[in-house]
Amino acid sequence: MAIITNRPLGAGFSATRLLAGMVGRLAAWNDARVTRKALSQLSDRELDDLGLVRGDIDMIAEGRHS
Repeated sequence: MAIITNRPLGAGFSATRLLAGMVGRLAAWNDARVTRKALSQLSDRELDDLGLVRGDIDMIAEGRHS
């Protein structure tokens, strides 16, 4: 039985693209985690100095700020 080695894995499948997407999502999750942790450690006064309230932390960490 012959094995064809020069054929793509599948229609539009790219292991590199899949891996890059996974790494990108992991990096975004970690960035949000670090941001959330840093902002959570600030006092209410420090958050107020930045124009934030504690309820804004998740929105900021996820990049949904305006």
